[in-house]
Amino acid sequence: MLAQQDFPFQGFSKFLIQVCLIGVLSLLISFNSWGMSSAFAAIDDDRLDGNIFVVYAGNGSLVPAKLSLKGSLDREMPTVLVYYLDDSRDCKQFAIVVSRIQEFYGRAANILPISVDAIPVQDTYTKEEPGYYYQKAIPQTVILDGEGNKVFDGKGQVEYEAVDDVLREVFDLLPRSESVELRRRTVNEFNDELVDS
Repeated sequence: MLAQQDFPFQGFSKFLIQVCLIGVLSLLISFNSWGMSSAFAAIDDDRLDGNIFVVYAGNGSLVPAKLSLKGSLDREMPTVLVYYLDDSRDCKQFAIVVSRIQEFYGRAANILPISVDAIPVQDTYTKEEPGYYYQKAIPQTVILDGEGNKVFDGKGQVEYEAVDDVLREVFDLLPRSESVELRRRTVNEFNDELVDS
């Protein structure tokens, strides 16, 4: 065990702690004035905040996709391709619509978000490659029916209803005007059903 006289700086310990705390506080204040506040996520800017589907739509199940475009075409499964960038305000805002599409059609259709940064640069693409349908717009939504035919190509933030109308035709569902509105149950509605049973 060390005796007190073995520590020559013991008298300075409180002083050193205070100096260190002041230094850390000064550093934090200076970082804040340098723009560290820009690290916070914002849906109305073009900064990279992370995966837009996780940050803005609360849906981490979209990326990475469970099935590739080739796999989807091989299975003759309707596919919704959504071209996006994580640092685009339009794509950030559109992420909620994509999540809603998955909510209602995710079991029957392959929802395939494609980061345009991940598309390899080539002179030509085959129909089994996402680059084949990309037209240099973000966001861009392309719908392929079960036979691989392009039935919708929307550029920019398309309305959910426009995509829903096309998917209703692909799946031979009633038009929205003749069917019950699709909506998510609230937690209270679900709980009421459990209690009433």
